[in-house]
Amino acid sequence: MKKKERYNKCLKSLFGLRRFGIKLGLDTILRLLEGLGNPQDQFPIIHVAGTNGKGSIASSISSIFHAAGYHVGLFTSPHLVKFNERIQVDKQQISDEAVVLAYEAVKNVDPGEREPTFFEYSTAMALYEFAKQKVDWVVMETGMGGRLDATNAISTDLTIISNISLEHKSYLGNTLSEIAGEKGGIIKPGIPLVTGVTQKSALKTIHQIAHQNNAPVYQLGHDFKILRNKKQATFSYWGMDCVWPNLRTALRGAHQFGNAALALAVCEVLNRGRTSISLDHIQKGLLETCWPGRLEVVSSTPVVILDGAHNMMAARKLGRYLSEAFSGKKITMVIGILDDKPYKSMLRSLLPLCHRVIITKPTINRALEPDILLHTASGMVDNCTIIENVRDAVSYAVQTENADGVVCVAGSLYVVGEAKATFPAISQCRH
Repeated sequence: MKKKERYNKCLKSLFGLRRFGIKLGLDTILRLLEGLGNPQDQFPIIHVAGTNGKGSIASSISSIFHAAGYHVGLFTSPHLVKFNERIQVDKQQISDEAVVLAYEAVKNVDPGEREPTFFEYSTAMALYEFAKQKVDWVVMETGMGGRLDATNAISTDLTIISNISLEHKSYLGNTLSEIAGEKGGIIKPGIPLVTGVTQKSALKTIHQIAHQNNAPVYQLGHDFKILRNKKQATFSYWGMDCVWPNLRTALRGAHQFGNAALALAVCEVLNRGRTSISLDHIQKGLLETCWPGRLEVVSSTPVVILDGAHNMMAARKLGRYLSEAFSGKKITMVIGILDDKPYKSMLRSLLPLCHRVIITKPTINRALEPDILLHTASGMVDNCTIIENVRDAVSYAVQTENADGVVCVAGSLYVVGEAKATFPAISQCRH
C-alpha cells in the first residue's frame, strides 16, 4: 500500500473513533501508555488546562523553549485543517508517516474493556512520538477538562490553569467552583502551578486543591504582573525574580499579553533550577509564536480574520478586538456555532459591530442549525443570510465585501478550520 493510502486509511480509522464520543476517565489511556512502555515517563512535561488561552500559552512556551535550544514536543487540540497539527516537534507538524507509525503502535496495544476514544488515541500517539524523537521537554494541552482528561495520565513538572468560565457544564459542572475543581485535577503533589484565574470562587477551589497537594501557586496579578503600553503595542512583565520591559508577542489581541505573562512565569519558575532561558530567548520566542485560527489574518483586500471564538469569554475578547482594531470599518461576520454553546450571548457580543451576517454550519454533528441562529441574529443586524457550506459562505463574503472592509469568520474552531481550507496558499501562520 502506498504511503498516502496508508495515511488516509489511518485517518479514516482515527476519525471513526469519534463515534465513541467523549468518555472521561484514565483507565483506558493508562493501559495504552503501559502497552507502549510508558513513554510519558521519558521527558519532563508542562501541562496546560483552562477554558481559554490554553493553545496560545502552550505554543508560546514551545516557541520560547525552542528559541532557547531545547528539543520540544507540543500536543494541542483540535486541529484546524490536518490531524498532524496536533502533534508538533520543534514547531513542526510530524510527518504523515510518523502519524501512521504512531497509530499502528497504539492500535497494537490491548486497550482493555472498551475501545479508546479519538482523543485517547491522539494523546497516546503524541506521547509515543515524543519519546521516539527523544525530546527534552513536552508541553501538553488538556482536552475538555483536567481531572479525568486523557492527558492527565502523566506526571508533570509544572502545571498551568489559564482561566475559568462556564463551559461543558454537562461534563464539568454547573458552577465556576465545580469547573475549577475539574480543571484543578491536573495539580500534582509538590508541583508548581501557574494560573491566570481571577474569580474568587474558582480561585478558592484551586488554592484548596493546591494546598492539599502542597503545590506552590503563582498567580497573575498577585505574584507576577503585566503593564500594557497601548501606543507601542508592547507590555512589560514584573515577575517573582525578573522584570522584562517592552515585550512584544506575534499573537494579536490585548488578551494575549496575559497569556504571554503566564508563559513567562513558567520560564521564571523553571529557571530556578530546571532550565536556562534568557531574555533574548523570550523576546525571540514570543515574536515567533504561531497559533493559527486565533485572530489570524489570511487576506488583506478585504481583511479576512479567522478566530475560533467558540465560547462566551472568547466571543467577548474578539468583540473587543474588532471594536478597537476596526473602528469605523464595515464588518461582515461569517459565523457558525456548536449546539452546546451560549449562542445568544455570543451573538450579542459580536453582531452589533457588524453591518452584515452570514450564518453557516460546520460539518460536525454538534453544529447548531442556521435557522436557530438566524432567529436571534435577525433582531440585531438587518442584513442576515444563511449559506450552510462554510467554504461557500466565506467565498461569498470575500467576493461581496468592499476592498477596505473586513470579513471575520468566527463562532467555532470547526468553522475556522473549514474556512482555512478556502485559503490554500496561506502558510500555517501569518502575523
